Amino acid sequence: MATETARVPEDISGRPRRLPVGGVSWRHTFRALRHRNYRLFFWGQLVSLIGTWMQQTAMSWFVYEITNSKFLLGAVAAIGSAPMMLFSIWGGSLADLYPKRSILVATQTAQMLCAFLLAIGVWAGFANATFIVVVAALNGVAMGFDMPARQAFTVEMTSREDLLNAISLNSSIVNGARVVGPSLAGLIIGIVGVATCFLFNALSFVAVIAGLLMMRLPAFERKIDIPSPAEHAWNGIVYSFQHPRVRTIMLLFLAVGVFGWSYMVIMPAFARDVLGRGADGYGVLMSASGTGALVGALVVATFGHRFKPRKLALGGVWLFSAALLAFSFTRNFYLALVFLFIAGFGMLLFFSTTNTVLQTIVPDEMRGRVMGVWSLIFGAMIPLGSLEAGAVAHWSGSPFALGFGAIVCAVSALVALCVIRRREATLAR
Repeated sequence: MATETARVPEDISGRPRRLPVGGVSWRHTFRALRHRNYRLFFWGQLVSLIGTWMQQTAMSWFVYEITNSKFLLGAVAAIGSAPMMLFSIWGGSLADLYPKRSILVATQTAQMLCAFLLAIGVWAGFANATFIVVVAALNGVAMGFDMPARQAFTVEMTSREDLLNAISLNSSIVNGARVVGPSLAGLIIGIVGVATCFLFNALSFVAVIAGLLMMRLPAFERKIDIPSPAEHAWNGIVYSFQHPRVRTIMLLFLAVGVFGWSYMVIMPAFARDVLGRGADGYGVLMSASGTGALVGALVVATFGHRFKPRKLALGGVWLFSAALLAFSFTRNFYLALVFLFIAGFGMLLFFSTTNTVLQTIVPDEMRGRVMGVWSLIFGAMIPLGSLEAGAVAHWSGSPFALGFGAIVCAVSALVALCVIRRREATLAR
């Protein structure tokens, strides 16, 4: 059934935008795939992200296996993600000034080389914690330039009308890969070892690079002139924190990311020490969370426009918090899978909705830089969250670390709701 669209005000940028209204069907779920460029991106990313999740799962397991340290498990993840904090702002600025496809081809190639280095290091026997950290840090540099360009590129592959749907589908392939990748990694680790996971990830980048090169895009035209690169990048930071709604989203995103998203960092320790499972069980636990997120992404892609973003985002945080808190108390493997499924569903509602809101309420010429700030926060929350979760788990145990993070996330969402209502009350006077 065809879906009509209606123009509604753009609440921050002042620009009109179009949103779906009327009847809803599951055909609407994949509406953005009608664009050829997005189809190429979608399938290429799906293959590549499966490899990425295989590598992330294998890397966490390998680090814990060779160090037996929960703190190092968090520290390695933190150091590997820290470069995103340093380079994402510049990456967002470049995304507004140069062709995003060219940036993505370069960054994807760099990440492919990093994966090859990991595979060679493990096979040759010289891969230790230090080697893993160095390669992960190089990968983080590439991610700092990749993430803002990739986020801002979505509207160029589709349209403003299909942006909500495309962002939700992006989340669906990320989390669809979370279902497949960790499970495959768990099986492969048990049969042939972690090096094969790294090799598969390296080869998977061929799919996304080929898709990018096959796209048909108009000639790039720079829409703005800049006095200096530093000022151009700084304007994106000022813009992001000057507008109350964008600022609220960013700060809540940081809090939930640091204390909530970090639950994955200590999952190897929880799987082995609390639930008594090996690599295969760890992979299944990660896949349960990914399955919940995948279902959440498809629900948002289909029905998301029918709900207020605030309800989806805050409701998602509270659902995630409740499920993660329950998970921290369980000692039954199958019950743990159920709670992780619900946690993944709730986290996706929050992440997908806030990402969509950010991209639809900013002007086109600012999107790259705003997503650069978003990537900066994403890059900051991973090392900060990894260190926080690793340290708390080291001193108080994995269950306490998970429960503590869940409570902080729930309280942060409540504070955000109070701030929003106070701002609305002030504007209504």
